[in-house]
Amino acid sequence: MLVCLGASHRTATFDLLERLASGLEDVVSPTAARGRVTLATCNRYELYLDVDDDAEPAALVSDLARAAHLDPDELAHGMRVIEGSRVSAHLFAVASGLDSMVFGEREITGQVRRALADAQRAGVTTPGLERLFQGATATSREVRAISGISQGGQSIVQLALDLAQSRIGEWRQARVLVIGSGSHARALCGALVERGVAAMAAWSPSGRSLPHPAVRMVDGAALNRELGGADVIITSTTRQALTTTRLALARGGTSKPTLVVDLGMPANVDPAVAELPGVDLLDLPTIGLHAPVPELQASAQAHDLVESAAGAFDASAAAGPVITAYREHVMRLLEQELARMQSRPGISAEAAEATERALRHFAGVLVHGPTTRAHTLAAEGRLPDVVTAVETLYGLHPDAAPAAQDAVESATA
Repeated sequence: MLVCLGASHRTATFDLLERLASGLEDVVSPTAARGRVTLATCNRYELYLDVDDDAEPAALVSDLARAAHLDPDELAHGMRVIEGSRVSAHLFAVASGLDSMVFGEREITGQVRRALADAQRAGVTTPGLERLFQGATATSREVRAISGISQGGQSIVQLALDLAQSRIGEWRQARVLVIGSGSHARALCGALVERGVAAMAAWSPSGRSLPHPAVRMVDGAALNRELGGADVIITSTTRQALTTTRLALARGGTSKPTLVVDLGMPANVDPAVAELPGVDLLDLPTIGLHAPVPELQASAQAHDLVESAAGAFDASAAAGPVITAYREHVMRLLEQELARMQSRPGISAEAAEATERALRHFAGVLVHGPTTRAHTLAAEGRLPDVVTAVETLYGLHPDAAPAAQDAVESATA
């Protein structure tokens, strides 16, 4: 069973999101989970889990709270538990930008794709989670291609720069310092160039370089000079990168106007910097107050596409018991033939090994076609036909009829 434990700007305070982003960094997953994919962005923390069907969702949240040293009641209040068929609908909407602080944002699709890649590298995914995230990425492409939301979709970076515009005036003349070196920072540099910033300084707390032709990297020794001279300081990293003391020392008592934009999660900037003379702080909670209300911009077509794709995905996933029964049937026949071959006198070890490789390859080919066809038919609402065919042809009786009916009703509702 797939479950999503999710906290976002819609359900939790930014304070809780920050503590989730930092407190859960090294937490593997609730003990009941077979696999996990973590989706952490500047305004959401979601844990997608593959668990046993009898797992208790409330217990998963409590388990997670203990592992992250968070109050269970606070976490339960700020974290949604999504299970069953709604998991795919939720992730597909998230990946398409329909659940973002800025409706239709484009960056979230890449973040969903990277979340799966990170989990795969860590070896903590399952086939069900991989199909879920691959389906989300494919759906997001379809939604943007057909619904047209990509024309109007913003990103948190773009919205932050729009809000900064009235304070900056002419971007071409602004001295800009970027703190960070990740994908968000790279997107930020590109957006700044589009607005007229020909060159900018950058410093990375991790020491990594920020690969962008308009960027001039500075080291720690030169950081104070850049902080003191910057008109705009924009942070986008995963740790606190700017304290009040550091900025005050760098400014040397000047009250020249400086805008600090904190795009990090957890917060990169000490909120007290806003108390320094001439310093204005624009952080995620403030940006969130200015985010357009999604319901006023939502595309009915985009939501329809997501619901349709999620219904097809769930119907296809319901084919699992049928496919498993068919695969096991083929593998049983294969093992019987291998045992019969190995019992024959006079066969050499080399010949037996070559024959086994050939038979296993053939069994894989034999299974692949019907498996693909079963998924396709299930997505079309014809899973009961697949169940009937398997029962009739092979005498198998997979426990898929109830799931098949539920999937058909969900996909056609």
